Amino acid sequence: MSSGDLDALLRVTSSTYRGEAPPDIAFGTYDGAVGRLVLAVTGKGIAACSFEPENAVFELVTRHVGRFIGPDPRRLDPVRRELDAYFSGRLRAFTTPVDLTLATSFARTVLQKTMAVPYGTTTTLEEIGASIGRPRALRAIGNALASNPVSVIVPCHRVVREDGALGDYAGGAAAKQHLLNVEKRASTS
Repeated sequence: MSSGDLDALLRVTSSTYRGEAPPDIAFGTYDGAVGRLVLAVTGKGIAACSFEPENAVFELVTRHVGRFIGPDPRRLDPVRRELDAYFSGRLRAFTTPVDLTLATSFARTVLQKTMAVPYGTTTTLEEIGASIGRPRALRAIGNALASNPVSVIVPCHRVVREDGALGDYAGGAAAKQHLLNVEKRASTS
């Protein structure tokens, strides 16, 4: 599906519910300090805040969550405002509920542990492994973090290598460093 096809589908989808119920899944984007993030919000919370291309996220959401998808500013704008506040250093904890429907059961366990890593601090794969009782599952933990569907909000950027090196990140090394710098600056001010 091309970007133009996705835009056309969203226009058709959004025109079908004017005056009717909003879509089950609000879908849109956020352009911020680390680039474009693709957002999907369900009735349970934010299911995607992804660096992946819009088409890929759209297909994943339709396959695993539902098909009635469209723009819905009433549900997207609060997430965008929180992202703005986070990137400016004014928000340390997101209040938007997280919907980890797009993650596997094991990944949900890893991501929930990651959500407990305090703002402005880091942890390692080894520490996460120990905390979930899977100290040798480092590759699986790394894969769970790499497939995090709710980047930034579920702070996998706070996981670094045991030697202190950044390690991989879906948004790239520069994005990961930027997120850590935002938190470091806000924590020291």
